[in-house]
Amino acid sequence: MASQRPSRAYLAVPAHRARLVAKAAASSADAVFMDLEDAVPPSEKGLALEEAVRALSSLDWGNKRVAVRLNAVDSPFIGEEIRALAALPRLDAVIVPKAERAGDIVAIADQLRAAAPDRASSVVLELLIETALGLVNVDTLAAAHASVAALHLGVGDFAASLGARTSDVGISPDGYRHVGSAQSGYAAAPLDLFAYPMMRLLVAARAFGLRAIDGPCGAFRDARLTEASAQKAAAMGFDGKQVIHPDQIEPTLRAFTPSDDELAQARRVVEAMETAEAQGQGAVTLDGKMIDYANVRMARRIIQLGS
Repeated sequence: MASQRPSRAYLAVPAHRARLVAKAAASSADAVFMDLEDAVPPSEKGLALEEAVRALSSLDWGNKRVAVRLNAVDSPFIGEEIRALAALPRLDAVIVPKAERAGDIVAIADQLRAAAPDRASSVVLELLIETALGLVNVDTLAAAHASVAALHLGVGDFAASLGARTSDVGISPDGYRHVGSAQSGYAAAPLDLFAYPMMRLLVAARAFGLRAIDGPCGAFRDARLTEASAQKAAAMGFDGKQVIHPDQIEPTLRAFTPSDDELAQARRVVEAMETAEAQGQGAVTLDGKMIDYANVRMARRIIQLGS
């Protein structure tokens, strides 16, 4: 099933750029979404939909998760997009931008089912949370419909929604920092604008059994920022991260793939608890630390990610 496939590196590509779409299909990304919304100028909307239909019908996507980001729920384009895309067998998901209200999500799900009743359970909804209202309503959105399968954080529009003073996508403003007292010499520590929305979205996703996808790092030519941004999301527990350029795929995949050392340690934890359990114990000391079943659950998650 599509929901069981990984989505560690989720590559975005403008749907009207046929050459880029073909490269995305052949890339090493786990997942690709063809964008009909922000990456497409108004004059190219019709062409973008035509190219998305063509790509879904003719390209070899391998085992990738393939999605299309629709236009906004109040746009004049979304109805035609749903009718054109819903029945295509290779479409795994539609991404709903600027998701804010549960009623809109239910309406889109109903339109998809009406357009392709034979695919009633095949095309899932992935919701892009990218406004303050969307984040306030994230729990309701996550539970809005049985077809909702993932939550994405739209870092650029979210920062704009807050009025943050930055033009860098996915990067905290330089001025957002804690400055200590005069006694500390005014020591400054950078703060993370996205720490709260990332955790808020992640909690909602886990509460309702959904995947959680972080937004992109806009500095796609900066390998250090790209990998660090992906490592943060992976360490928090996200399932993947949007990328906006092929150069970001490999560092993002690395960040979301446990290292050999991590896997070895996770297996040691599981084995130690299995030995303790066989001796009638519910906890054991390993490397000077007490471990119990909570540690085992965390370790098994790491092992699952590495399989």
